Amino acid sequence: MKQAIINAVVHTGEEIIENGVVVVENGTIISVQKEIPNDVETIDLKGNHLSAGFIDIQINGGEKYYFSQTPNEETIQDIYDASIKYGTTHVLPCLISSSRETILEGIEAVRNYMKKYQNGVIGMHLEGPFLNPQRRGAHSIDQVRKPTDEELEEIISKGKDVIKVITIAPECFTEKQLNMLIESGITISIGHSTISHKEAQPYFAKGINLVTHLFNAMTQFGHREPGLVGAVFENEEVYAPVILDGVHCDYAAAKIAYKLKQEKFFLISDATFLGRKVANFKWDNFDAHLVDGFYRNEDGNLAGASISMTEAVQNAYNHLHVSADEAIKMATTRVAAAIGMKEKVGKIKIGFPANFVQFDSDLATIKTLDFRE
Repeated sequence: MKQAIINAVVHTGEEIIENGVVVVENGTIISVQKEIPNDVETIDLKGNHLSAGFIDIQINGGEKYYFSQTPNEETIQDIYDASIKYGTTHVLPCLISSSRETILEGIEAVRNYMKKYQNGVIGMHLEGPFLNPQRRGAHSIDQVRKPTDEELEEIISKGKDVIKVITIAPECFTEKQLNMLIESGITISIGHSTISHKEAQPYFAKGINLVTHLFNAMTQFGHREPGLVGAVFENEEVYAPVILDGVHCDYAAAKIAYKLKQEKFFLISDATFLGRKVANFKWDNFDAHLVDGFYRNEDGNLAGASISMTEAVQNAYNHLHVSADEAIKMATTRVAAAIGMKEKVGKIKIGFPANFVQFDSDLATIKTLDFRE
């Protein structure tokens, strides 16, 4: 059925259209225009704003289940359903450092889910297990390991059409292994790493242009050793995602990062669970407890985040003092570009999925509008 969203301030990702009209049919955008078409069902936004739905490339759980603990289709559905409630219409469920068997189980679950449902689950993020144990954060020491050629080949072979992003500490790889991963076409993100500013340069020169949660689990910026953070600031092509909750990254630090990275700065949730409905969680050697609104483990260290993408966008507007359009781009167009999907998702454009967020001028209220079938 053809429908038209009317009387909207349309943020296409490329321009802002006052009194815009977006026509959708069969879950796809078929027109972006100014005229209201005849003989179609209309949805009147009454001057409210409209943009593409948010994209979250790092989310660990929904409102009930944690993907690394139960890497199955039920958990994926929980993550997707919970995300939709908070403006996020495209997700990469994230599997943290796990056994070989769990990783393969997660890959298969995402593959089967994507075959059954043509919705906003666009792949998975494999965060680990090939990380530096010195920067493992909340990842289990029992699961963090160096890659073997055999395991890496298996993950690439079975996951290259499912794994959209893989977080690695590149210093744990041989040259052969790193080249194997680069040639696979999977987007590589550097994270949980001890590499220095100087050591980072060859990896960025190879075409790696993404890091995992800037500032967290990496070498910091200093005046004598700029660290991986400094290397990200220096290299213009490297994308810098931030968990913008004021704890994983102080708002002042995020503001500096944004000033330096501009269009390469974007938002992730890294949510352990959404909605803060799970207060205590334990799996294997990983534990998370909701303390003053944030997840921490028994040692008091951060154990994933608790914010949604809606909260992250609102925090960008309120604390980084950017425009509403700019805050929206941090959760849409820039995310899509970072994972090589800028011509598929993240914009209001003919042929793109008909999923949106409706919001007021100061982003105080954000509501999902999803027309996909």
